[in-house]
Amino acid sequence: MEQLNNPDFKVLEFEDFKKEAVLNSFTLTPKQWIQTTGAIGIISQAGRYGGTYAQKDIAFEFASCISVEFKL
Repeated sequence: MEQLNNPDFKVLEFEDFKKEAVLNSFTLTPKQWIQTTGAIGIISQAGRYGGTYAQKDIAFEFASCISVEFKL
């Protein structure tokens, strides 16, 4: 989604994350993802009414990874 719709998306940083993701010690927060890659499909806000919000297609894909029934 980011590569198609975000001209400022940093593909090289994304590739670095892909390489590191195979390590057991790898962790990635939404804020790290947004700041490092320039992502626009996810918003992360701290505070009382904060949270992490994703563009509809990203949210559906994430939910389908958690529950196959959801995707169906």
